[in-house]
Amino acid sequence: MTAAVEIPYWVLVLVLAFAAIAALDRVLVPSVRWFFRRRMERAVAELNKRLERPIQPFKLMRRQDMIVRLIYDPKVMEAVVAHAHEEGVPESVAFQQARAYAREIVPGFSTATYFGFATRAARWLSRSLYHVRLGQYDEAAIRSIDRKAAVVFVMNHRSNMDYVLVTWLAAERSALSYAVGEWARVWPLQTLIRAMGAYFIRRRYSSPLYRRVLERYVQMAVHEGVTQAMFPEGGLSLDGRVGRPRRGLLQYILGGFDTDDGRDVVFIPVALNYDRVLEDRLLITAARTRARRFPVRMRDAFAYAGKHLWQRITRRFRRFGYAAVSFGVPVSLEATLRGEPDMSAERLAERLMARVRDAVPVLPVPLVAAVLQEAGGRIGRAALQARAEALVAQFAGQGSHVHLPEGQTERAVQAGLEALAIRRVIAEAGGEVRVMPEHADVVAFYANSISHLIAEDAAAPLIGADAASPRET
Repeated sequence: MTAAVEIPYWVLVLVLAFAAIAALDRVLVPSVRWFFRRRMERAVAELNKRLERPIQPFKLMRRQDMIVRLIYDPKVMEAVVAHAHEEGVPESVAFQQARAYAREIVPGFSTATYFGFATRAARWLSRSLYHVRLGQYDEAAIRSIDRKAAVVFVMNHRSNMDYVLVTWLAAERSALSYAVGEWARVWPLQTLIRAMGAYFIRRRYSSPLYRRVLERYVQMAVHEGVTQAMFPEGGLSLDGRVGRPRRGLLQYILGGFDTDDGRDVVFIPVALNYDRVLEDRLLITAARTRARRFPVRMRDAFAYAGKHLWQRITRRFRRFGYAAVSFGVPVSLEATLRGEPDMSAERLAERLMARVRDAVPVLPVPLVAAVLQEAGGRIGRAALQARAEALVAQFAGQGSHVHLPEGQTERAVQAGLEALAIRRVIAEAGGEVRVMPEHADVVAFYANSISHLIAEDAAAPLIGADAASPRET
């Protein structure tokens, strides 16, 4: 028992290595994990004190625990059995498919990533590219929302900058959970987006099993009070207009809502507009070709980034005008269903998007573009100014938010003309403003963003080139 035993040196090293691993796994790692977990819980508790809508425990669950909870949901298990029967595969195979879908959808929210990096980066990026303005905002109505209610921001989709702007502007109220399309499922962007609490959705090639897994995740998140943000249009607007909504996620929320649950769902319409949409030419090309694809070569992307960086280094960069966000009147789902028990997802989506349209802010470039579009592409400077003032008066009368630099329509017209002239969209000579024929679709793109706000009976008659010429007025 006490005799010495000789073993090779490499065996001793191997034994010690396994012993160290066992010690780490059983003693040190749990202690370290507990230490950081406690620190995170304290940080979240402090953060929740300043947030209007505290981060819900569901959002802080370990991602693996959330996946297990989702795939063992009774309705998901029913869908697994149905899928196995329809496809003629073993239930174990269907279950593994459901697990794969759950792993694809479920986020892995990180408080440090969201509030420590993402919101600061969003603030810096927004302010570095635009003069950011907050349009309509009924603070009293938003503050009066029940703290237990699940809040859903319903937004129009103008640009991928929408995520950045709203993330920053809502950071003092809560952490948003976005529904993000397949475009973002690339490394390392995918990991960052998941850490920000976003969940991925397939817009094409989805099976009934996938849709049930997604439906149950959305319903679970709403049931637990997670604040969410969604784009009912389903994608970026190709023509600049606020498009027709798809029922998708709204149907899931409506289908899982229980009036006896005690937790209301409140939709907040959010409208965004820009003096320049970064992807405008890509979107216009996609609308022309009827192909919702945005092929971007890495060489072109790096060339653009290099040019932008050089402009900043040489201090020749000018911000892309204004970006504005307006918040419409909140809509309570409980109150809506109490008044209209037969409310469908289609009608609910249309009603919400109507409020989004009403809240779209009017900025200098869309204002000037609307006048140019109305005039057929040529108009005298004085006539343009007069028509812009008439539109501003109409917008103010119907309660639309109009951003006027220094509170002057003249300054708004000047800012809009300068922004379009820099991009060579328009030319001005002899007191006449003319849209370059090859850029007429750019003017239409920005005019469309506010065209629904212009009353038909208030539209000015088209001003032809001769009538618009200042030499004849």
